[in-house]
Amino acid sequence: MKMQWSLIAGLVFALLTALFAVINVNPVEVNFFFNVISLPLILLIIGCTLIGGIIVGSYGIYRQYKLQREIKRLASELNHVIQATGYSPSPVNTSDTPVDPKEDASIVNSTK
Repeated sequence: MKMQWSLIAGLVFALLTALFAVINVNPVEVNFFFNVISLPLILLIIGCTLIGGIIVGSYGIYRQYKLQREIKRLASELNHVIQATGYSPSPVNTSDTPVDPKEDASIVNSTK
């Protein structure tokens, strides 16, 4: 559901950016330190939006790559610890409802 809202928000932002760019079609001068050029503001707005999207996307890809490396490192470390200690994890309770210790006979102390 989060992905759908992100997609909708992105489409709304793109629509607003395009609408803003279409309204501003007057030529403007852009100074690049070594040269001054005149181009329509619509191209400048769309170009800056694209550059911003590329920067944000690149950061997202970098962050995802870093997290995947961390997951692999931790999984490797966990396997090493399991092999070194001989630990065998017990089965995990997969039911959706929490277990009440008063009702579960396996948890109740049998020394009564």
